[in-house]
Amino acid sequence: MRAGRRTTPKYLIALGILCLGIAGLSCPAAAADKVTVFAAASLKTALDAVNAAWQVETSKETTASYAASSALARQIEAGAPADIFISADLAWMDYLSEKGLVREETRGNLLGNRLVLVTGNKDAAPIDIRKNFDLKGLLGDEKLAMGAVQSVPAGKYGKAALEKLGVWASVEGSVAGAENVRAALLLVARGEAPYGIVYETDAAAEDGVKIVGTFPEGSHPPIVYPIAMTADSDNADARGYIEFLKSAKAAALFQAQGFTILK
Repeated sequence: MRAGRRTTPKYLIALGILCLGIAGLSCPAAAADKVTVFAAASLKTALDAVNAAWQVETSKETTASYAASSALARQIEAGAPADIFISADLAWMDYLSEKGLVREETRGNLLGNRLVLVTGNKDAAPIDIRKNFDLKGLLGDEKLAMGAVQSVPAGKYGKAALEKLGVWASVEGSVAGAENVRAALLLVARGEAPYGIVYETDAAAEDGVKIVGTFPEGSHPPIVYPIAMTADSDNADARGYIEFLKSAKAAALFQAQGFTILK
């Protein structure tokens, strides 16, 4: 049996047989009634709104699990029962694709984003993010909050940008790597780090931070959120859910949080 294959628990099989055999017996809905979505942590605010709209539109429900794309991909690899995976970068979708764990015909690039520098100091001056800007001088002896640079997409994008701009070597020892981008955002909002690198959409969702600079697009790989149905999903609503996420109604909700729509 292929790694990650889900099986139906014996008690559910037995219950199904019992329900079929007893006329008029009211049986609980199958687990597939809800679309289970594994999505990058940075999508939470926007996707919660989209999922609410999906329920109003279709009377169908979703269950969303938010975490770092790396953690979610590994959970799917281990057999977690997800119907949909939305990553914050191409690498982790490719990781599952190479293992045959997504349905390639459902895969597409859904959203884009921007990388920003944030602070909890609402009086902070704007920062010109350019080649060799003095990020270390801004930090002093304090920490720079980022997603873990080896695994979290926002951390990988941030490291790539700092390397391109020639400042990574000066701040590498000051990085506080978080388990996902929302955790990095929280470090800044709580004052535990004076600056952090997050997505623009995360900054928009947190009143406790201020954007002081935007990283040039050419300083890091394009930020792309791919989506796909998992190979093991047999949820009849999963494909319709993906189509809804590509609809004009969903696009308006994503754009309201600062995402760009990819065609």
